[in-house]
Amino acid sequence: MHLLGFLEIDMLKLPNGVDVGEVSDGYHTFNELYEFRKMYNAALFNEWASSGKYEVHKSTRHHGEEEACFGGGWFIVVAMLPEGQISNHYPLEDWSLFNIPCHEEALYPFDGHTPRDVLKRIRGVL
Repeated sequence: MHLLGFLEIDMLKLPNGVDVGEVSDGYHTFNELYEFRKMYNAALFNEWASSGKYEVHKSTRHHGEEEACFGGGWFIVVAMLPEGQISNHYPLEDWSLFNIPCHEEALYPFDGHTPRDVLKRIRGVL
C-alpha cells in the first residue's frame, strides 16, 4: 500500500489520456518535481566539480558497457561520495546543464545503490 498525501491507495489509476506527469500533490506536478530534482542535481554536481570537493562525471555509457545508456538518448551523472556513489540519468537534451567532466563510459561499476542509499549518502555529506 502506498501513501499519496493523506490518501491510502493500493494503486493510482488514471483515466486514459491523463498524463501522470501532470498529477499534482496540490502544490507541484510530478513534471515540476522532476525538473526541480534535475536542476538541484545539476547545481550540486557543478559545484562539486568546480570546487573539487567530490569526484563527479557524466557519460552516455554505463561502466563496462558498449551500448549507450538505455539504448541511446540518455546519459548518466555520477558522484563518488565518502559512503559510495550516487547517480541519476537524464535525457541527452539536458547534457549541457552538467558542467562536469565527461568520460567515454562511467568510471565505476554500479554499486547497487538504492534510493534510500542515495539519501543516506547525501545526508552524510551535509
